Amino acid sequence: MSTADVDTRLLRYFVAVAEEGSLTRAAERLYVSQPALTKQVKQLEAQVGVSLFVRSRSGMALTEAGRALAGAAPALLGDWERALRTTRSAASRAARVLRVGFLASAANEATPGIVAAFAALRPGWRADMRQSSWSDPSAGLAEGEVDVALVRLPFPGEERWRVKELFAEARWVALASGHPLAGRESIDFRELLDEPFVAAPPETGGWQGHWLGTEERGGRAVRIGAVVDQPDEWLSAIANGYGIALAPESAARYYARPGVVYRPVRGVGPTRVGVAWAPGDERNEVVRDFVRCCVEGAGPGPGDALTSPA
Repeated sequence: MSTADVDTRLLRYFVAVAEEGSLTRAAERLYVSQPALTKQVKQLEAQVGVSLFVRSRSGMALTEAGRALAGAAPALLGDWERALRTTRSAASRAARVLRVGFLASAANEATPGIVAAFAALRPGWRADMRQSSWSDPSAGLAEGEVDVALVRLPFPGEERWRVKELFAEARWVALASGHPLAGRESIDFRELLDEPFVAAPPETGGWQGHWLGTEERGGRAVRIGAVVDQPDEWLSAIANGYGIALAPESAARYYARPGVVYRPVRGVGPTRVGVAWAPGDERNEVVRDFVRCCVEGAGPGPGDALTSPA
């Protein structure tokens, strides 16, 4: 099989296993299950026609062929990602379109003002708003599908991007209207620990954990009642009694639905909204203008600089 047939995703998975020396640690880093990662490694070995690892109880050791690929793969991936991003960005610039990814309600009520401010700052340009599913908390950045994204922090791979936090809002809980706790004015998170939760896909890793309140559970296991990828599926699962879910306070305004109620929760920290973009676009004036509109439109956030440390 030709090397042109190798999926770049397989190479990314290979690099993670090579660097970690462990399927378990690499799976955690990639936010995938260990069986899925094992399957991908075997698929890559079948495609290149050689063994890349020696497997043992102590971990995954590279073969001679594996070390050769490990030396070349990062540069190949970097070149491909830069070429893909440059190509897509060039097409967007030619059309005078800024591709903006977002999740759910984006920057809440500030979003229309941000878009309007950008249009005023960049006459002739259009912010093309592209909603992403919850299986991609980077809202399209990770795949090079957008130039800038409105995201919920933290998200997987956040350290790869430039990120500016815009604001924070409380996490509430969404319950079926017939739930025994639905009549409360507010609920302590400890009362929810044994409840089944409606969750984002497991490959989102820590992002899923944030919306399950993992850090506030004190090691208590989570019961998953349903896994969903879209707001409509999420609302249906809650209304049908498959589970409850933590949600931004703004969800009570943006995702009101018969059969679902939202209540404040004590004992969990807030959720944060940010704008993120690629380090390679640090000097892209159009991206910087949009980031500036986000910062000014959402109000002052922590820190004054447009970028966070890489």
